[in-house]
Amino acid sequence: MRHKILSICLLLALPMCYAYSQTDVLKQAKATLKNGDVKELQKLVDKMTVHPDTKDLADTWYVAGRVQQRRSEQEMEKAYLRKPYDTLTIYNSALNMSQYFLRCDSLAQLKTKPGKINKYRKENQRAILADKGNLLNGGIYYYNHATEGDTTKLARARDFFKTYIDLTVSDMFAADNLLPRDSVFSQIAYYASLAAIRIGDNATVLKYAPYAEDDDKVGQYAMEFMAQAHQHYGNTSAWIETLKRGIEKHPDDDYYFANLIDYYGSNNNYDEALEFANGMLAKAPDNYYYLFVKGFLYHSMKRYNDALVFYKRSIEENPYYAEAYSNVGLVYSLMAQDFSVEAVTDIKDPRYSVDKAKLRSFYEKALPYYEKARELRPNDRTLWLTGLHRVYYNLSMGEQFNEMEALINQQ
Repeated sequence: MRHKILSICLLLALPMCYAYSQTDVLKQAKATLKNGDVKELQKLVDKMTVHPDTKDLADTWYVAGRVQQRRSEQEMEKAYLRKPYDTLTIYNSALNMSQYFLRCDSLAQLKTKPGKINKYRKENQRAILADKGNLLNGGIYYYNHATEGDTTKLARARDFFKTYIDLTVSDMFAADNLLPRDSVFSQIAYYASLAAIRIGDNATVLKYAPYAEDDDKVGQYAMEFMAQAHQHYGNTSAWIETLKRGIEKHPDDDYYFANLIDYYGSNNNYDEALEFANGMLAKAPDNYYYLFVKGFLYHSMKRYNDALVFYKRSIEENPYYAEAYSNVGLVYSLMAQDFSVEAVTDIKDPRYSVDKAKLRSFYEKALPYYEKARELRPNDRTLWLTGLHRVYYNLSMGEQFNEMEALINQQ
């Protein structure tokens, strides 16, 4: 019985001894940061950051960050001495150090009095800001070296860009007000989203893309990623809302408009679509794109006369809008097709010549609009090639028809 009791006592004591040993190792590692062997320190850090007795201590992450800082400094010293050095070590150390110091700061702040900053912050801030540029360098390196389907490098690039954003908006740097002074912030958020969307990380897209949606250069793409992510999760209401905001913020991007109209058309929900279009026009009655949107909705509903009104108003506001010219031509052609179904085909019928003239008039009205679309966008054949081919045929314009026929055969 005594042996059994002793064994139980030893088992109970072992975790306590190991916990003490692990904490002691942390203290030893901290004490030898300046002159200890980096490789050995890294081995200790790898254990401390996952061990239940040390993983939630601010000191653990402080030591982990300092080890990464030392690794980078050693490589930089080699570069200074013109010795071979590892650029990727510098990049990855910057990433790891930043992440570790963020963790250190959040844990330390939990035990700091309200209104005060923890003892690690200022020192860690200096280290991060000095190396922040390498978060961009590392992200760009891994993204540019990722081949199609290389999720490992893309994920690494994402992590670099994410960490850059996380630092900028973190509580750790709240008092420094970094965001207003950061001219590349929104573009880095876009890059984080771009890398994430390529590996199917929709959660990251939804977290970081909103930071980029107002950017003049990449905002439209960031919002596309957001829409795709919402659609992936089956969140239809958020998807529709993103498409609507995309149309308002980035009217030159067809993605939002095409998807929104497709949704309304598939669900025969044109009342809501028109309500949305009217709302946009109420804000900007002379906006050529909003006029075009309303025209397209009427077009989809086969209310062709109404569609023509808004397409032509769109052209009045923007005489260089090739899509509107093309769609006017298309509507007249559709009206001709519809009329041909009811037109008299019996040449002996007195109404034949009247109907034939009316049918021809639709194509005559379509002609200048298709030709204007071609003039404005000669390289975008989708806007005019098929339309002109049909119009020239129905107007018996042989030479022009043969030109279109040749272009079609080239495709």
